[in-house]
This record gives sequence, structure tokens and C-alpha cells, in this order.
Amino acid sequence: MLDRVALGVLPEKPHTVFRAAADGPLAGALLQEEMFTRGGFDGPYSYLYHQRPITAPIEVATSSRGFPVARPSEEGNHPLRRRLYHAPKAARRGAMLEARTSVVVNSDVALYVLRPDRDDDVLFANGDGDELFYVFEGELELESVFGRQRCVAGDYVHVPRSTIHRWKLLTATAELIVFECRGGCVIPGNFRNPVGQLKLDAPYTHRDFGRPTAPIATLDAVAEGPCDVIVKKGDRFTLHRLAHTPLDVVGWDGYAYPFTFPIEKYQPKTGLIHLPPTIHTTFTGPGFAICSFVPRVTDTHPQAIPCPYPHSSVDCDEILFYVRGNFTSRKGVGPGSLSLHPAGIPHGPHPGSYEKSIGSTRTDELAVMIDTFAPLVPTTDAVALEDRAYHESWTL
Repeated sequence: MLDRVALGVLPEKPHTVFRAAADGPLAGALLQEEMFTRGGFDGPYSYLYHQRPITAPIEVATSSRGFPVARPSEEGNHPLRRRLYHAPKAARRGAMLEARTSVVVNSDVALYVLRPDRDDDVLFANGDGDELFYVFEGELELESVFGRQRCVAGDYVHVPRSTIHRWKLLTATAELIVFECRGGCVIPGNFRNPVGQLKLDAPYTHRDFGRPTAPIATLDAVAEGPCDVIVKKGDRFTLHRLAHTPLDVVGWDGYAYPFTFPIEKYQPKTGLIHLPPTIHTTFTGPGFAICSFVPRVTDTHPQAIPCPYPHSSVDCDEILFYVRGNFTSRKGVGPGSLSLHPAGIPHGPHPGSYEKSIGSTRTDELAVMIDTFAPLVPTTDAVALEDRAYHESWTL
């Protein structure tokens, strides 16, 4: 959660009578206040003002719509080895709601690849966790109860748990990954001062983030739009068919809402010698940290070895999504690749990379990484994406 945003029309005080004009298209209707809360009633929240009630579905049924939920696979997990997956090998599955191919999963987070080729025709709300997308290729529009947001290649897109939304493609196709974060996904608390403002030494500023531009609905017309909401909860999908579209919000304010963050606005740190991956931390949640590797100046000591050192991180699994650039630690891995380095196996630079990096002053790599404490187990779908020769490539 970032900071307070207020958009559209609002009453002077919450929980008070707020009516549309008597001579307007809504004919004096009492606008419906919705509280969108996190952490029960103790966490961030937003007020949303709807033209009509959204609490009375006219139909509730098990849904055949949705995506194949991430399930751990014994075939993909044994023997224990370094693994590499190619996201572009994932099938195109249509709209964003169905476009996911799972890669790895644990009790805290699931990672999916998305390759949509058409707009969502229904709304979606993920009650199982926050979702953090990374747009690899293409342009999209996120349409939610909070408004519209344009999302382009290089953007992280954070969609809070249970936010009613849909996606529209602005290009013919798109490529994304998404982390489904069961316990939530937040900006690390150590980046904030006591009043919640991002600190001066944080790796980004409030200006770097994109918020919804305006509510979709206004008081000038009765809102129209999709009335079917697919809700995911407990890894099951339910259809809630509403009498009216829930995208009829004319105003809202608060701290809980979707946002975007362009990865290249991350402000990297450089040290005298090589600093640990924790300096790249961008988002965190229970059991994981998500890091951004962006072009940067390397270490400044005259005898520094800029390449990441070989290491045994005995408590963490690591997934690295390669976006672009020349990676000092590895050759032969291209954009769209996902490497899995499990705890229990030392990993580090590709043979020759460690020494070759001496004397370099910059790196142009761009990548997204997640470290988890609970083991990441490959899924059944991931088996078809795997490069089986990856583990042996470290001996070449």
C-alpha cells in the first residue's frame, strides 16, 4: 500500500447520506458505500461509492471458467537439480482469466506464466491472495472498481486480494508472469518512515508508482458493463452473477487499490565490493522477497569481482526470470527464461563468468527474482516447459 488517493465524487464524511442529483439520470438515488478493508478492520482500506447495491447476486454457481491451479508434481521435483523453464513455450489460452500456465508453487506463493490473446469478457476477483504481475511483452489495460490503468512492458502490476477487475489487451498479444501471494505482497516496512512515507534512501519514490486515473462510472449516466464475477477462493472458482455491474463506482478514496511500478525506475545500490541480492528487494510477503535487477554501475573496489559469488543459500529457493541483457553470472540463457535454483545445491556463476567479470564497470541485465523460504515445487505444467540439459550445462 502506497499512500492515500481520492478520485471522483465523495461525500463530505464517510457513512453518511450521499445521493445523486434529483434531476440527473440516477434520479436522487442513494449511492452505496462499500468498505474495502485489509487485515480485518485494522489494515489499509478504501471507501468506494457505487451507483447501485452489489451485494445481491441473482445467481451463484460453480464456474467452469478459470485457470488450471498450480499443483506440485513429483515428476518435476525429483531428482533435486537446478532447472530452467522457457515461458514462451507455454500455450496461449485465450483471455487473461484462462491464460495461466503454472510453473512452481509452495504454501506462500504460486508462479504462473500468462500468454493471453483476447480480452476478458467477465470480471475476476482472486480471494486467495494478492497478485503481482510483471509485463514482459505487450500492453494491457487493467479495468477495476478503482478505475483504469495502462500497463506496458516492464511494469509490475499489483492487484490486491479480491479486487474485482478484468484485463483488456492494447496489443494483439501479451506475455506476463504473475506471483499469487497467499499472505499478501507489500512494500517492505524498512523503506518507510513512521508516517508511512517512503524514506529518502528507499529504492523508489512515490512518484515512480502509477495509480488508477479515474473511476469508470460518473453521475452523468447509469453505468453498464459486465455483471458476471468469477471468484477464486480455496483454489475453486465460483460464478457470482450480479443484477448490475460492480464497475459503477463514481468515487473512492483510501490506501488499498491496484498500482503499477516500472522496473527500470528502481534505484540500484552499488558498493565497494559485491553486495548481496537483498539490496535488490522490491516487494515482500510472508515467506518470500521479490527483487529487481536493473542496469547499474558495478562494484568500485579496484580488485572487485562484480560477478555474483558462488553461494549455498541453504534456507531459500530462488527463481530468476530473465528479461533482457547480458548476465554476468550466466551465458546461454535468453529472455523469457525462468531458472530454479533449489536450496540444497550450491549455485553461482556459469564456468568462466566469475573471472571474466573482473574489471567490468557496468551491467545491463534486467531480471525479476523471487527467493522463498518454503521449497518451490515445480508443477505438472512446468514439465513441458523445462530445458532438461540446464543442470549439466554448469559443467561445460
